[in-house]
Amino acid sequence: MFRKILIANRGEIAIRIARACREMGIVTVAVCSGVDRDAPHVRYADEAVCVGPARSRDSYLNIDSILEAAKALGADAVHPGYGFLSERAEFAQAVADAGLTFIGPSADAIAAMGEKTRARTLVAKHGVPVLPAVEHPPTDPAALGQAAARIGFPLLVKAAAGGGGKGMRIVRDAAELARATEAASREALAAFGDGRVYLERYLERPRHIEVQVLADQHGHSIHLGERECSIQRRHQKIIEEAPSPAVSPELRARMAAAALAAAEAVGYTNAGTVEFLLGGGGEFYFLEMNTRLQVEHPVTEWVYGIDLVQAQIRVAAGELLGVRQEEVRARGHALECRVYAEDPARGFLPSPGRIEWVAEPQGPGIRVDSGITSGYEVPPHYDPMLAKLSVWAMDREGARRRMVTALREYVIEGIVSNIPFMIRILQHPEFAAGRTHTHFIEEIGDWVNGD
Repeated sequence: MFRKILIANRGEIAIRIARACREMGIVTVAVCSGVDRDAPHVRYADEAVCVGPARSRDSYLNIDSILEAAKALGADAVHPGYGFLSERAEFAQAVADAGLTFIGPSADAIAAMGEKTRARTLVAKHGVPVLPAVEHPPTDPAALGQAAARIGFPLLVKAAAGGGGKGMRIVRDAAELARATEAASREALAAFGDGRVYLERYLERPRHIEVQVLADQHGHSIHLGERECSIQRRHQKIIEEAPSPAVSPELRARMAAAALAAAEAVGYTNAGTVEFLLGGGGEFYFLEMNTRLQVEHPVTEWVYGIDLVQAQIRVAAGELLGVRQEEVRARGHALECRVYAEDPARGFLPSPGRIEWVAEPQGPGIRVDSGITSGYEVPPHYDPMLAKLSVWAMDREGARRRMVTALREYVIEGIVSNIPFMIRILQHPEFAAGRTHTHFIEEIGDWVNGD
């Protein structure tokens, strides 16, 4: 087992990883930027080192600086968390080249799944359903139109690299195609340094379902069911739950088999998540694989009782999973809400500033993964997520009611947060009935804004 782990991240996930390490008797090293020197994740770790100034590219994305810190402080492994460098194949390789262990999949697996057209081809060969697509669209407008006609409208222009909704355009007719393709390519180039795009059939009002997988280095793999992640704004999730109210046992078995096949396609080890789009008729299609720990992992931990961070660490250390698929049992229902420093009434504009007071909800079945304290100054340089509130109950309605109560008891003073916004979503009759989809927030905009 590792003696010391450097956590190449910040905020609530850095604290989450450090807590798991503390329970395992592993010393932790936090990294920070100049503006994060007094941040909660720095204070929670056993040791800390500044790796650069405020800008992410100079600190949390600075591979050389992070590896220098790991070697200087004697770390023998690096956990990337999520975001930042977590899905950068070059970072995983650099960690390995430095003689350290990367707590995650291999650099080859990350690279294979990080390039979406390559990932589609790989998983399709293993029997995983994919949407009809044009993976290498021609640049000539006439030829582009002909290629698009083969898969039909509406379609989606998508960046071949990256994610988070960047480099993505919905196209509903041929007249929009050339302009949308050029715009998506420009945005992808600016965001990811790679302007390649592809065309894919667009599903109207699908659900976003993802399956959690775990695989060790000895050929054993399991799944931990699915999460429903359809409540999104700007293509980013804000409310997640497990299990999905739309997935039957038979559908769960099919999706899980497809997820494990996708992982097998790249010889995957460690924790990973295979994401699917689910149509109204029960058909599902591969979307992508996230080769890291997911933000929403607490809902799976609630339902399945497995600490995913500790499992990641043990797998990276060469240990067996220690659990067979037939031993995995689901119990109850869990919900998670991502708490952001943002103003939903102003287009989800970030709301950095000083948090004057924080009071977190408490009680049975309530968990808060937080990266803030009273007096904390939320910097404008990073993602505005402050914390994750998750709850568990015996059934979905119990979990929904518990979450509404917990959100009402969650006090964050000094900045604007999205807490009232999420309460309204949870109270919507369609959400209560489990009838959600990826455009849910757009369709009920007046309701959630209180109009």
